Amino acid sequence: MSSSNHQQQFRYTQTPSKVLHFRNLPWECSDEELADICSPFGKVMNTKCNVGANRNQAFVEFADLNQAISMVSYYASSSEPAQVRGKTVYIQYSNRHEIVNSKGPGDVPGNVLLVTIEGVEAGDVSIDVIHLVFSAFGFVHKIATFEKTAGFQALIQYTDAETAASARNALDGRSIPRYLLPENVGSCNLRISYSAHRDLNIKFQSNRSRDYTNPMLPVNQTAIDIALQPVGPDGKRKEPESNVLLALVENMQYAVTVDVLHTVFSAFGTVQKIAIFEKNGQTQALIQYPDVTVATAAKEALEGHCIYDGGYCKLHLTYSRHTDLNVKAFSDKSRDYTVLDPSLRATQVPAWQNTQAAPVYPGLQGQMPSWDTNQQEVTQNYLSAPSSFPPGHAVPGYSPAAVPPASASPHAHMHPNSFSGTSTPGMQPYYG
Repeated sequence: MSSSNHQQQFRYTQTPSKVLHFRNLPWECSDEELADICSPFGKVMNTKCNVGANRNQAFVEFADLNQAISMVSYYASSSEPAQVRGKTVYIQYSNRHEIVNSKGPGDVPGNVLLVTIEGVEAGDVSIDVIHLVFSAFGFVHKIATFEKTAGFQALIQYTDAETAASARNALDGRSIPRYLLPENVGSCNLRISYSAHRDLNIKFQSNRSRDYTNPMLPVNQTAIDIALQPVGPDGKRKEPESNVLLALVENMQYAVTVDVLHTVFSAFGTVQKIAIFEKNGQTQALIQYPDVTVATAAKEALEGHCIYDGGYCKLHLTYSRHTDLNVKAFSDKSRDYTVLDPSLRATQVPAWQNTQAAPVYPGLQGQMPSWDTNQQEVTQNYLSAPSSFPPGHAVPGYSPAAVPPASASPHAHMHPNSFSGTSTPGMQPYYG
């Protein structure tokens, strides 16, 4: 595209103005640096730096409209972009036609500060640490924290604008002391401006909001409990343990039913209930154990492992907030093993009532999936229940394309020593 075409594009897509709008500037860019980059194109009448929430925008007013057009046209056709301190700067015409040196909302002094904490995620810096830092300059009435595109931010309310100004002048551009930060955080710089708020509306005390003037305010106990969770050596909070595991199954090349999951998870203890569901396009499952100890052992052993060779059906496990699943359906997607299947009532005693017996469920004989062709003959002799299947027939719930090959067995590359129990007499070892 020719230079004249570039010039027309910029002149006709935006109404030309002698005030130019600069974006993506270094936050500490000065008026002198802006004047230096603009002066080759004409006389600079006025500048306004450190505009916007991230203080990385600015305005420059030329003495004449043609001077501003000249600068926009030059960089629109140049192969070398405008730069300040090595950062590419984007230039466009401003909607304003002059710079009025009235202060923006972030520059108007007030009793509430808007603090952007750079280099951290929500939860890295607690509300108590924020209160400790800002209380050094006066009584802090209220604090509210939240996440925006600019990052982790906080609104801090003081009694008056003078106290807020002293805190801003002392802390803007500084970092929270290192000893107040978790080990996984390096430094976190504070960028502070004034907020348009005058009185924050705090509805309850939590790990995200506090009203230090109202001790009778209700407490959001769930949020407080999360804040009080123990912190691990990596500086991150440990998730609360539960007897129910949430499993995310990745790279699903084969069908995963409750029978398959029961085979995998029952190696660590009695599985009471299983529910499989789809969420955000991914297969997930809830697996309930009688107690937290068994669930913890299963989680530690199975996290990151694959059910089948080749990296297929990889498990990612976390603790669920549930403690007792409400499983109503008896299908390949959900199962309550504490309730005996009516089809087996006359011939079998449920395995959860007989701790010495191997788990016996429809489509699952012993601890081997019935689709393992190497085990079909053995399992037919092992169980004579009406729900057992003739040799060569697939278990319901498995489509032919999804049936794993004979060489693929659950836990194929998990070490046998990580599982408890012994093989059932007359059956092949679980790990071949």
